[in-house]
Amino acid sequence: MESFADGDFAQNPTWTGDVTSFQVNALKQLQSNGPAVTGTTLQLATPSQVATGATWEFYANLKLATSGSNYADVWLTADRAELKTAGTKGYFVRLGGTADEIALFRQDATGSPVYVINGKDATLTSANNNAVRVRVTRSVANEWTLERDFTATSQGYVSEGTATDATYRSSAYFGIKLVYSAANSRNFYFDDFRVSDTTPPALIGAKTTASRQLDVTFSEAVAEVQSAVNYRLASGATALTAQRDATDPALVHLTFRADLPLGNLVLEVLNATDLFGNTATAPLSISFVNQGFAVAPTVNQVLITEIMADETPVVGLPASEYLEIHNPSVTALLDLAGVRLLKQGSSTAAVFPAGAVLLPGEYAVVCSSTRTSQFAAYGKVFGLSNFPSLTNAGDQVVLRGRDGRTLFEISYSDTWYKDSRKKDGGWALEMVDVTNPCAGIANWTASTDASGGTPGRLNSVHATNPDTTPPALLRAVTLSPTSLRLFFGEKLDSTAMLLPALYSLLGSANTVIKVVPQGPDFRIVDLTLATALQVNQPQTVTVQHATDCVGNATGPAAFATFALPSAPASNDIVINEILFNPRTGGVDFVELLNRSGKYLDVQGWQLINARTDSSADAQPVSAASYVLAPGQLVVLTTRPDIVISHYPTNDPAAFLLMPHLPSLPDDAAVVVLADAAGRTLDRYAYDKKQHLALLNDLNGVSIERIRADGPSQPSNFHSAASTVGYATPGRQNSQYQGDIAGDKVFRVEPEVFTPDGDGQQDFTTLNYQLDQGGFAASVTIYDAQGRLTRRLVRNETLATSGFFQWDGLTDRGTKAPIGYYVLFVELFQASTGQKQEYKKNVVVGAHF
Repeated sequence: MESFADGDFAQNPTWTGDVTSFQVNALKQLQSNGPAVTGTTLQLATPSQVATGATWEFYANLKLATSGSNYADVWLTADRAELKTAGTKGYFVRLGGTADEIALFRQDATGSPVYVINGKDATLTSANNNAVRVRVTRSVANEWTLERDFTATSQGYVSEGTATDATYRSSAYFGIKLVYSAANSRNFYFDDFRVSDTTPPALIGAKTTASRQLDVTFSEAVAEVQSAVNYRLASGATALTAQRDATDPALVHLTFRADLPLGNLVLEVLNATDLFGNTATAPLSISFVNQGFAVAPTVNQVLITEIMADETPVVGLPASEYLEIHNPSVTALLDLAGVRLLKQGSSTAAVFPAGAVLLPGEYAVVCSSTRTSQFAAYGKVFGLSNFPSLTNAGDQVVLRGRDGRTLFEISYSDTWYKDSRKKDGGWALEMVDVTNPCAGIANWTASTDASGGTPGRLNSVHATNPDTTPPALLRAVTLSPTSLRLFFGEKLDSTAMLLPALYSLLGSANTVIKVVPQGPDFRIVDLTLATALQVNQPQTVTVQHATDCVGNATGPAAFATFALPSAPASNDIVINEILFNPRTGGVDFVELLNRSGKYLDVQGWQLINARTDSSADAQPVSAASYVLAPGQLVVLTTRPDIVISHYPTNDPAAFLLMPHLPSLPDDAAVVVLADAAGRTLDRYAYDKKQHLALLNDLNGVSIERIRADGPSQPSNFHSAASTVGYATPGRQNSQYQGDIAGDKVFRVEPEVFTPDGDGQQDFTTLNYQLDQGGFAASVTIYDAQGRLTRRLVRNETLATSGFFQWDGLTDRGTKAPIGYYVLFVELFQASTGQKQEYKKNVVVGAHF
């Protein structure tokens, strides 16, 4: 109570704040006396812990015309004394303001005040006398009532409304805040502040926090000293200890002598007393369910088991993206509070709220907070803010624990549907076997449920599908002279892989001194070596008992060869195969071949479409280290999964994912490979006319290099064979030829060929080996009757060795008839005038 009858506000109670800007006048009222400056804000506050089951009363007179620049806020509860500083939380009554009203507001840590009770507008209308008494009550059930009495006698109270708000249940201060213009610095008057709590506390919550611990929540702050004997279960167990929380005085922590029983329980509290001595006359009781002590999940304890990434067209489920999570344990109760759901690389995450629990064996739907109601019929639903948008074609989604540890990771793709119709939308991807959580496409497929999915329940495709295969060591690359990165074919047990003794270099005294498995999918392990490696010296790393995330381990050791790379030179790596016109649903790719004897790192290199208008579409090949050994192939594409599904390969590790390829038009383009310094390593100008003319459909047919050491010219490329599916990404080219050696100037290989596109001797090559340079050649092909068939080469300057390719077509673009043909070769050396003529026979055959 404060009536200012003692003539000051320095004691009984003590007010703090802008004390020099207030006075107690001759009428024993608190009066503002601040600076006459427009926009001034003043405050006074005094300690008060009254918050619930309470009544606040006061007299006020604003002898001014209220407005948005002239008003008073009487703070009933505040968490700190700084009422005019942003971040203060609590409830206040506003007198005046733009609406000239008396209203109850809630102020949160951020944002503008929020109405709790919006009083009637234009109730404070006098320009010089707005005397009023205000009374606010709050029940233990958090029901607020706002009343005002313009007779100022406490006999004429009229209700401004009621509302329920339980946001804040504690308080530290009561106070006033004034905002005014220059003329009103002395026109605020207050008196008869009365804050009373005559209501005992109510029991509003009970929750197990450990097997023998229980948290009890009251409607208001309770007495600091608590007696354990006042707390007991209906079953008879009495608390061993009772301790009020250090920061929340409405919370009491109980400890029992034995584990709390599971199931429905009733807690009884005797002599519940608040801070002001109000004691409940009868025992309080509350029912709660003990589901067991919820524990924070560890790795693979909470799984994503269903993904709806493409919700349209609707098959039977709500038109909303969702994920399904599952607790595979038969005993563990999982506390998901603070667990984050995010797309890898995203700066925002969806966070599970306090109280989010997943029962043993339970499934739950996770969706956007705006879509929660759509899934209410499917069981437990967690509607989260910042739910990630799921890309239809594929994405990486991660669950992280409160400590930042990866709990579960999934990198899905639309190839996982294994059904072209369901891939188009409305169907969920479902995990087949929840005991095999680390597997990818082999353990996922499209739902078979008629509705399109099974959110919140056992998956329709559920079956036994164990992982019994140990992880394969795919490759090893150096990151620096003393660091090495290992790539595995599946997720590893990151803890089991931490021991440096598991790793060694064959035949070397160099040792591994540090091991770091890389999340979130743990398919990569980084090693630190004791001594530096030598450039371009191949070594073999061995891994003992590499263990995947479900416990499968390799035999005695897995091996991978690596070397510290050296700098590339022009034509060390060449374009080996290009698919620029994929079939429907396919994607482009470019295959590179390291034909040098060096180890080369493609990090920082670029693949370029060198356009004819001098512009360039350049895309980075790899932001990370990726080393090619001598003779190694690498396939560059945006969707390795799609390429592999169209052209099966035994070496999926030969594919390097690029976020973007340069544009590869279906007709023609110039493809350039450049190193990190921008130097051209290889350049090839492709054209659809380079394809075998006998092909009726060019879609999905690649162009392959014939000889690895040959030039990047059309004569050294040919359409891939039909017998291999029209492309060989990651494999030896179907049209590959080794270099033809011999002691003759000209040699035909093969001497009989069948140009039918089946990949078996589709063309012949006229190989040459000259003892000096400076020759130009013309090659003309005649049939057995001496008739002109094809002018193959005209005055082409020759290197000292090379070859020409004949695809069996005539000058008219038709297939030459079966029979014998003569290749007439004319050599001319301009510097000497020397002329030479050669004739070589070849047979155009056919399969019968």
